[in-house]
Amino acid sequence: MNSPESLNTKSKNLFELITTNWESLDESQKSILTKIWKVLTYKWQLQILFNLPFLIWWIMDISIIKVHEFDLKLLTYLNLPDWALSLIGFGQSSS
Repeated sequence: MNSPESLNTKSKNLFELITTNWESLDESQKSILTKIWKVLTYKWQLQILFNLPFLIWWIMDISIIKVHEFDLKLLTYLNLPDWALSLIGFGQSSS
């Protein structure tokens, strides 16, 4: 059975909810929330900046075969035990 709430055609997505609530705030509340948002996004930007070299190397490892071969050669030079290689996905199968 359809209730009046279920017949409501107004979109109830998250973005609309945020914008309507944002418009109902006064200027002091908006400034406080804006400062909090800037601090959070600054920390995210810093985390992305720190992880960017590893992300670039991972993308290069996936897309460029020579980089992947270098990684495999480097792992063989390190002479890691089999259990450590299996943890990072390079386990040696004895078949």
